[in-house]
Amino acid sequence: MLFTALSAPSLPLRNRIVMAPMTRSRAVERNMPNALMAEYYGQRATAGLIVTEGTSPSPDGLGYARIPGLFNAAHVQAWKIVTDAVHAKGGKIFVQLMHTGRVAHVANLPAGAEVVGPTGDVCPGEMHTDTLGMQPHSAPRAMTTDDIDHAVAAYARSAQLAIEAGFDGVELHAANGYLIEQFLNANVNRRSDAYGVGIQGRNRFALEVVRATVAAIGADRVGIRLSPYGVFNGTGAYPDVEAQYEALTEALAQVGILYVHLLDHSAMGAPPVPAELKLRLRSTFKGVFILAGGFDRAGAERALEAGHADLIAFARHFIANPDLVARMQAEAALNPLDMATFYTPGPKGYTDYPTLEA
Repeated sequence: MLFTALSAPSLPLRNRIVMAPMTRSRAVERNMPNALMAEYYGQRATAGLIVTEGTSPSPDGLGYARIPGLFNAAHVQAWKIVTDAVHAKGGKIFVQLMHTGRVAHVANLPAGAEVVGPTGDVCPGEMHTDTLGMQPHSAPRAMTTDDIDHAVAAYARSAQLAIEAGFDGVELHAANGYLIEQFLNANVNRRSDAYGVGIQGRNRFALEVVRATVAAIGADRVGIRLSPYGVFNGTGAYPDVEAQYEALTEALAQVGILYVHLLDHSAMGAPPVPAELKLRLRSTFKGVFILAGGFDRAGAERALEAGHADLIAFARHFIANPDLVARMQAEAALNPLDMATFYTPGPKGYTDYPTLEA
């Protein structure tokens, strides 16, 4: 089934393979997409669907070095080069909107931007800055309700700009400990107001972002990525995590968004998402369901045949194999990864991996 078409009315795809979003840190000039990024995504356009690297809807969300933004007219024009490159090869591409929230350092932010989060608690750990090397995360300012309203509006405006830039839709990044999950996760969100108390309070920000984005561009152009049981950036499981994600998924189904993209981090050492929870979320959500996390071709085929998902996302395999679809079809060997160049500027380890033809 992996190589069969998906006939969903609003998302017809030529195969069931998704290129998962992966930060690559090549937006070297003012967080602006560029021709090198267009080449990279164009090389991988045989995937049924590409989801871009995390792209900030706000200057405040540019917490990592050299990640792209999508919040002004210049970004729109720059991203058009990327979407044109993918569409020229018959591909489909969604932009992943990722506000880093407290996962940030001030040295990575543009002038006038600030580090914000649900509370003033600092994210544990360190991150790279181009000017200062590795640094502890900067202390965030706890968001007020006005700040929250502003962030919700920024997501919606960025989604509108995404459509102007030629994207087929947007994926809201509510995983990996970034801003939306900072509100979702009880280990991070210790607010005592309507954006923090109980399951409904923790889900509120995510659902406000979803509804505003749907109002801006339509439900059939909106997906969301979730990672219950993920541990990145100070998150981790908590007592009612499953009940919360079931309630969230039920609400997403009622809104009618296009897809849920469920990430299981166990291949990276995190606790697995229980199989029973995956099945319950799959049953609750009536739209397109994407699974990600440690899949190879055989595992992907098994998941699709069992009806556990409609699409399977692959991440690191796509870094080293621009022609991953052809390689899996031919059951050919995959290129080895050069992990030293995952986040470095320039084409090395980015656009120079060989194809089977080469």
